[in-house]
Amino acid sequence: MTDTTYDATRTTGRSAPPFPLRSRARRRASDTMVRIASTAAALFALVFLFWILAVVARRGAAALDWTFFTSLPSPPGEAGGGLANAILGTAAMTVMAALIGVPLGLFTGIYQSEFGRGTRFGSFVRFTINVMLGIPSILSGLFVYTLMVVTMGHFSGLAGGVSLAILIFPYVARTTEDMLGLVPDAMRESSLALGAPRWKTTLGVVFRAARSGLATGILLSVARVSGETAPLLFTALNSPYWPKNFAEPTANLTVTIFNYAMSPYSDWQRLAWGASLLITLLVLVVTVFTRWRVGEVET
Repeated sequence: MTDTTYDATRTTGRSAPPFPLRSRARRRASDTMVRIASTAAALFALVFLFWILAVVARRGAAALDWTFFTSLPSPPGEAGGGLANAILGTAAMTVMAALIGVPLGLFTGIYQSEFGRGTRFGSFVRFTINVMLGIPSILSGLFVYTLMVVTMGHFSGLAGGVSLAILIFPYVARTTEDMLGLVPDAMRESSLALGAPRWKTTLGVVFRAARSGLATGILLSVARVSGETAPLLFTALNSPYWPKNFAEPTANLTVTIFNYAMSPYSDWQRLAWGASLLITLLVLVVTVFTRWRVGEVET
């Protein structure tokens, strides 16, 4: 059998390379092809992303005026009006969801990282959180609809806040577990060796070491749920009035976009584009601010 491997010892006296030259050339060619394909895929995604952002910005900028932020929606077919009630309702339900979901997620992540490692119950909780991360958001709305809306007999902003809290919870819990897990065990052992109780070690040492990652997870999870529509369709629904009582249907931006975008009225469609741009800007600002703060803390 003929050996095609390049024999460097016959010509130079040096040891032969560990791989045939043909194999090395093929690997270089494969690496180049993968790099080109990956770059092309990334550029393809970026083109559509900036295309969408450009269309939303171009059509939505015309609707963002003082009336948009201060006035109630106009009746069907009438020009003017704004979405001040929907902005206020979205902000209130997002804050409500954060107040419910963030503490539950933090304590669950603390248990998983500090007390539940290697236990059967901890594995079950981790599996449940992973399942919740993958379920469609509409299932959260259907669950709260069955649990609260049917029981109460009407839609409400409270039900909308609970449905958004269910979506926030697994993200915060998973982020908390991951961030606390990155803290070296030596820091825990040093604190315990000095006589600090376990709870003070967790809150005073471990939490402080992971605070930048925890803040990132919380802000990004809140920004994510602020643009959810499906859960609110079954819980908060919508309203053309100011949100005075969260025990009744509450106005919100996402359901307003859903309703106005399909309406035959051009002025409502214009407001829908404006609301879409507002939500996009809010999510973008929160994401950029979070990344900037994390980078500042790391440096």
